[in-house]
Amino acid sequence: MADPSSYRPKPGQIPDSPGVYKFRDEHGRVIYVGKAKSLRQRLANYFQDLAGLHPRTRTMVTTAASVEWTVVTTEVEALQLEYSWIKEFDPRFNVKYRDDKSYPYLAVTLNEEFPRVQVMRGAKKKGVRYFGPYAHAWAIRETVDLMLRVFPVRTCSAGVFKRSAQIGRPCLLGYIGKCSAPCVGRVSAEEHRELAEEFCDFMAGRTGAYLRRLERGMQEAAEEMEYERAARLRDDIGALKRAMEKSAVVLADATDADLIAVAEDELEAAVQIFHVRGGRVRGQRGWVTDKVEAVTTGGLVEHALQQLYGEERGDAVPKEVLVPALPEPVEPVAQWLSQRRGSQVSLRIPQRGDKKDLMATVGRNAQQALALHKTKRASDLTTRSRALEEIAEALGLDSVPLRIECFDISHLQGEDVVASMVVFEDGLVRKSEYRRFQIKGFEGQDDVRSMHEVIGRRFKRYLQEKQKSGEWTEEPDAGTAAAVDGVLTAAGEPNRADGRPVDDDGRPKRFAYPPQLVVVDGGAPQVAAARRALDELGIDDVAVCGLAKRLEEVWLPTEDDPVVLPRSSEGLYLLQRVRDEAHRFAITYQRNKRSKRLKSSPLDAVPGLGDTRRQALLKHFGSLKKLRAATVDEICEVPGVGRKTAETVAAALAGAAPSAPAVNTATGEIIEDDGAPPAALSAERGQER
Repeated sequence: MADPSSYRPKPGQIPDSPGVYKFRDEHGRVIYVGKAKSLRQRLANYFQDLAGLHPRTRTMVTTAASVEWTVVTTEVEALQLEYSWIKEFDPRFNVKYRDDKSYPYLAVTLNEEFPRVQVMRGAKKKGVRYFGPYAHAWAIRETVDLMLRVFPVRTCSAGVFKRSAQIGRPCLLGYIGKCSAPCVGRVSAEEHRELAEEFCDFMAGRTGAYLRRLERGMQEAAEEMEYERAARLRDDIGALKRAMEKSAVVLADATDADLIAVAEDELEAAVQIFHVRGGRVRGQRGWVTDKVEAVTTGGLVEHALQQLYGEERGDAVPKEVLVPALPEPVEPVAQWLSQRRGSQVSLRIPQRGDKKDLMATVGRNAQQALALHKTKRASDLTTRSRALEEIAEALGLDSVPLRIECFDISHLQGEDVVASMVVFEDGLVRKSEYRRFQIKGFEGQDDVRSMHEVIGRRFKRYLQEKQKSGEWTEEPDAGTAAAVDGVLTAAGEPNRADGRPVDDDGRPKRFAYPPQLVVVDGGAPQVAAARRALDELGIDDVAVCGLAKRLEEVWLPTEDDPVVLPRSSEGLYLLQRVRDEAHRFAITYQRNKRSKRLKSSPLDAVPGLGDTRRQALLKHFGSLKKLRAATVDEICEVPGVGRKTAETVAAALAGAAPSAPAVNTATGEIIEDDGAPPAALSAERGQER
């Protein structure tokens, strides 16, 4: 783990101007790219006390070994350079959206002499007009089949086109009127290109003019008694209307907009985009990403905009982009979008009306996409089985770990030290088996010692239950028996159908079911402490490993070097979920415990003093410190407080030792009142472990 101070630039070296910076690791690989309005102010945020950094940011700066920067003129240039570098270096700590599927587009190859209509996937090509993306390729083919009646544009491949030109005979589509057959000269290149451009105009939403033109032609043909031509035009109108009906009308006809919604949790985020052209939803797409950096919703939106429009120009960037949260600052992003379009682009949050309602629909799609992504990875039997097999193979286990228990230690600067135990069975959470611990063996901050205590307590309880159920077939040694307060009983106890010991009321006993694998949140020291605790109890059939947050390395007690699982490994993903769930459970318990402690007061122990008079005392004097300094006569001045109660209060406060002054960790300000205000609590959370 690198010390950020070892590569911190000197204060005068960093310019106070816009720019883009890169963090590199010890091997010279770029691990993070960022932009800033002021490089000096932004980089200073990375080189503060590690306890004050977001865990993901802390991991990044301790992985990095150097930082460099490039000065640019404006924030827009910084945004463009940041996007280019992210595409070039693929930094591991930057948010990178990955498509949850490969989306097909309807493409018109206007860069060819005879433009072709086709389905395309993958990278976009210059000179090709794209429409979509669509959810399914068959939806594009159905739309094209309907529109070829009116716009008979070429759809054949280059080989078929060349062959038809050689033999002087068009393909089947040419015979049935769904291709104008430029291959055999039925139309010229200019006439065919005009057809292709009309096709593009119709797909872009300019539908009214074509429908009105066809209707006039149909009426004229009917008046001239050319009923076959009128019937053909009638069928063409019907085909175009059916093609239009495949896109729902959601906004006013002239509206061209993209709506972007984000659904996120602590680990991942899903983005959904609806493309609205001519008031109709023309396409939909979505991405899912790991939140490998500390990023807000506005930051996720900014990354999505870069991904969506980084390679686009002209009309591919709509006039209006609606988002759930604006990037900070928003002006450079809006200016960058306007430059790519060539005209003004409105980037805003919808506040009312149809656009807000449609944004809510996009948001629901994002939530469902995130839930589906997690369900596919967590609940799919094949995926879970593969994850467990990968863990067993990586750790050298004899069998897959069907029950995994994970332990994490949480505290705030050595106070309110607690631990959590979470349980995963068959790769799924089992919340009824979760347990919480308070560290009782010592005071202060020592994660290694805390881990040793918690593992020891959990497995002592397991051995006790094992003794009581009569499962031990041989006498334990004296050390183990003493460790578990060994009172052996021969009487067996009833078991559930799944083999777990139960109490007389049928409920499963706590700690009675052993895991195949114990995972600890930490590196080699925590793993060694857990293994030592098991060895002291004589337990040798439970595997132990640790997952370190810095590089997501898996540590084993008998190995000097960590096991590094591939980033895409399902086994690593399962271990991360287990570790993160243990961390969430531990820090929730630690916050609740600290909150109760901060809310406690010496006045709580005063007999006969209820909430009303307690609040009256604090309101009258302003703080517990001033109340402690008050005389009995001054306390009697509070309405509702008699002399006897005042004497009791004074005696209770005199006997209670005054607490140390609280400090707002965000500002360094001494807080006079006993007890921390909400602002202090918020600042403290940044230093939680």
